[in-house]
Amino acid sequence: MAIGSSCHNILPRTDAMIVNPSALQTDRRTCVLVCDPESDVRTMMRAAFARRDALHVLEAEDLAAALPLAPRCASILLAADHPEEATRRLRAAGFGGTLVVALAHGASVGDAVGAMRAGADDVVIKPIGPEDVVDRLLASTPARRPERRRRDRPQLPRNGDFCGFLGRSPAMQAVYEQIERLAASRAPVFVTGESGTGKGLAAAALHVASTRQEGPFNALNCAAIPASYLEQAVFGLTGPGAIERAHGGTLLIEEVSELNSATQSKLLHFLEKGRFRRAGETDERTSDVRLICATVRDPLEDVRVGRLREDLFYRLNVLTLALPPLRERDDDVILLAEAFLARFAGEEGRPISRLGPGAAEVLRARSFPGNVRELQNLMRRAVILGDGGLLGPELFEETEPAQPEEAPRTQLAAMLIDAAQGGTFGRVEPFAVVERRVIEAAIAAFDGNIPLAAAALDLSPSTLYRKKLAWQDRRRLS
Repeated sequence: MAIGSSCHNILPRTDAMIVNPSALQTDRRTCVLVCDPESDVRTMMRAAFARRDALHVLEAEDLAAALPLAPRCASILLAADHPEEATRRLRAAGFGGTLVVALAHGASVGDAVGAMRAGADDVVIKPIGPEDVVDRLLASTPARRPERRRRDRPQLPRNGDFCGFLGRSPAMQAVYEQIERLAASRAPVFVTGESGTGKGLAAAALHVASTRQEGPFNALNCAAIPASYLEQAVFGLTGPGAIERAHGGTLLIEEVSELNSATQSKLLHFLEKGRFRRAGETDERTSDVRLICATVRDPLEDVRVGRLREDLFYRLNVLTLALPPLRERDDDVILLAEAFLARFAGEEGRPISRLGPGAAEVLRARSFPGNVRELQNLMRRAVILGDGGLLGPELFEETEPAQPEEAPRTQLAAMLIDAAQGGTFGRVEPFAVVERRVIEAAIAAFDGNIPLAAAALDLSPSTLYRKKLAWQDRRRLS
């Protein structure tokens, strides 16, 4: 009987129970319940646990049979055609503190997300080997996890302060509530938002509000590391990489689409199996890490153009957290401005007390494309340039930044064609030489403005920065 057809009947049926009698007298913390309609699957799972000498196993073929056994177990492997519905019914039956891993055959990403939101601690998509399922469960089951002292969770703010965030607007209150919900899970989170909205701060808040709060919190910005070093930065080479250093805690990976295809494949393997290899090694290692990714780009666009593997994106994008831009946060701009004012006035030793008449209105009217980071820099500048006392509105007027004159497309195209040909028709050169000449010609066409040059070449600015750094390194070594 498929579990999806039995969810509406939660009365116990003794003929549906298959119990390992010796487990009935065991400690609840060492007992796991395997609920699956397929007897072969239950047999394989029981054998896999026995081979590892891990836990005692109770079995049930459907949710109705599982409910009477659930109080005896700290962990439940729950197979379901509809994992979200089955998980919700299990939680509604009163097993809020039980570890639940949902096993779903051929489920969509939406099914997996729905199960996590309904209360599943993890979702495993079949087919998957029983040994791998055991590994996933043992990594998180209370009987095998090291005990950690749990500090109080941060409470939703009354004064606008939450885990380093400052803001009382409805948009930020929604973010705080979502952080508290997502922190309780161990599933990966994808944090999106414009530059300067606080994606790193959100990742740190998810860590602080979680059960991993006493473990390490590490961050890795792939856009700031040369491409040739990214694999060893993530997985290690002669020493531990970011994944090992974050064992027992949380790892934030920024701009994951900067990883090459091979490294993305290794990251996908780690997410699915919990195992990885250092660069150049043959032996696999394990690490217990919650992964959070953050990006300023549209990850679906990265998938469309091939920068990000589709299967990796869907494995990372189980839970999402979108941060609002400052222009959508109502009067948070004034709350933040006053906080930055007090901070920078103290740091600079300036006798500045508050915003002057009209200053708040000018701040509210600004668009802040750089968001909180731009506001922070604006307030520091105002503190330094102000005469003391009150800060007038003239210090916050929005001026159009001077843009370098953009080369006409025809002129740029001619320059790039000439650069590619080396000035001589019919000349053939190595691709790396032509590539460098084209990039340097584009940068020159925009008077050294790398973001504009990258946009004209349809490349990421970080790609151009990395290539320039690599060229400089080779020049120093030569």
